[in-house]
Amino acid sequence: MKQILLNENGKKVILLGNEAIVRGALESGVGFSSTYPGTPASEIGDTFADIAKEAGLYFEYSTNEKVALEAAAGAALSGVRSMVSFKQYGLNVSSDSFFPLAYVGVRAGMVIVVADDPNCWSSAQSEQDSRYYARLAHMPMLEPADSQECKDFTKIAFDLSEKFDIPILLRTTTRVNHGRGVVTLGRIVEGRKRGEFKKDSIKFRNFPPYIMGTHEELHKKLDEIRKISEEIHINFSLNEDSRSDLGIVTSGVAFNYVIDALQDLKLDLSVLKLGLTYPAPEDKIRSFIGNLESVLVVEEIEPILEESMSALAKDVNPELRLYGKKNGHLPRSGELKEWHALLAISKITGIKSQYNPIAQKEEYKKLNIARRLPLMCPGCPHRASFFATKSVVGDDAVFGGDIGCYILGMYPPFETQDFVFSMGASQGLIHGIKKVSDQKAIAFIGDSTFFHAGIPGLINIVYNRSNPLIIVLDNRATAMTGHQPHPGVGITGMGKKSKVINIEDVVRACGVENVMVVDPFNIKEMEEAVRESLQKEEVSVIVAKRECQLIAIRRKKREGAIMPNFGIDQSKCDGCGICLYQFGCPAIFMENDKFFIDRDLCTGCAVCVRICPKRAIRAVR
Repeated sequence: MKQILLNENGKKVILLGNEAIVRGALESGVGFSSTYPGTPASEIGDTFADIAKEAGLYFEYSTNEKVALEAAAGAALSGVRSMVSFKQYGLNVSSDSFFPLAYVGVRAGMVIVVADDPNCWSSAQSEQDSRYYARLAHMPMLEPADSQECKDFTKIAFDLSEKFDIPILLRTTTRVNHGRGVVTLGRIVEGRKRGEFKKDSIKFRNFPPYIMGTHEELHKKLDEIRKISEEIHINFSLNEDSRSDLGIVTSGVAFNYVIDALQDLKLDLSVLKLGLTYPAPEDKIRSFIGNLESVLVVEEIEPILEESMSALAKDVNPELRLYGKKNGHLPRSGELKEWHALLAISKITGIKSQYNPIAQKEEYKKLNIARRLPLMCPGCPHRASFFATKSVVGDDAVFGGDIGCYILGMYPPFETQDFVFSMGASQGLIHGIKKVSDQKAIAFIGDSTFFHAGIPGLINIVYNRSNPLIIVLDNRATAMTGHQPHPGVGITGMGKKSKVINIEDVVRACGVENVMVVDPFNIKEMEEAVRESLQKEEVSVIVAKRECQLIAIRRKKREGAIMPNFGIDQSKCDGCGICLYQFGCPAIFMENDKFFIDRDLCTGCAVCVRICPKRAIRAVR
């Protein structure tokens, strides 16, 4: 990680795309960085957290993405270059302040990194294309294709932002964020770390009757940036002397797939690669498509460039045939792969490749590999919370889900997430359900999610008087994205001690009278808490507080503690299967009709000991 701080101009290093973005920020003189962790962007914040002190800049894990954006904007408005990073849903959360920010502008460069997640590798709810936000907000957007471009485009984004007094969006997708590549380093720039906010009644006039003038000024900025997009080197053509009547327009990681596909097919087609995709270089595009018979547009996720090509072609080449997502040559859902580009080009040109991805997929299917559902880690306290809750209510309740590790509760054997929408949505939806039905209703929400977006929903439940049970799964970290700290753990992103904000205190301050704090590993106590809470006529909150087992094990190993291990006494086990089929511990397995514990997987949580009705599970060391 410390190679990020090497101040050796021209040195080549291997970096993740996310790490290269941080390096680009350092070479741009960044002084302030904020984030709320969300994959595939998490490593940007984690890298800043690791190097912030040594680099002499400020970094924070903010309570949510809206606050993170506002904090970074405050720094940029005070003359300090800033960066904020989050995944695509974070841009949704920040949007209330994101849109006005484009109108107001900044006083120092500000880069907003948004990481989209095609195929929903880390985002279960929807495939979102954040390129629409650039157009909605009139905010320029750059799209790097690899680690080197992540670094270079970050620097370009800072310069454009400062030159035109406007924040710049840097949009990545999962393979760009998590791909590794060789990056040539430049010089780290010592930027401003302290600034001053200067009052300006002219600048901050994004309200009637001045808003229309501000909007016009914004469009003038975009017109100037569009002129630059015609000349900037990140929008470029390859193979311009190709004799083919087919050309390809692409951007981001899709460019890499196009190049690989052309090499596989041994084709020499003209390719227009767009790095600054909004505002796009319309003259360059018109020139590129003007003399072609057909164009294939390769992009993730939506056919945004394809629709732009269609509009521009009406003026310069109305007979142009467009291929892409809208006519089925490329998929409208899922992550784009190199073989998608290869098959599309092959279909259009009639040239076949020795590589046959369809046949390869059929061969893969013949392997008959078992499909496995995602699992919570061995010893995860959420498993105990779900088990205790289901032991009390069975399936006789509506379970509201939320965003975090505990989303895995949607799978068997627990099935305690009947719906999942967005951060904090569990409580709002459960409240609505309780208002129109007499069903038992339980919302599960994590600790970091509670601070992020759970408090308003809880206040709404108290104020509008419904009586669901809220179970806050407090595992003492933002565990899903890499164990980043949050306000409840008493340490900041830069490792400084801070005031611990106890969730139970916040819950009581919101007006909840029925509050219990329970260790979920104490199954009987957890069951009794659930049973008692469901009898209340007002909302009840259980804070199921137990440290993430991964963190606990790492700490205990550092302390030299001997980890307990467990085995099953076959003379007592009657094969009831509660430990495996109802509790779902991944360390327990069945072989020759007998149950065993894999000692390499067992983390010593001992919950299986408490739930075994025959007391057949015992410590073996």
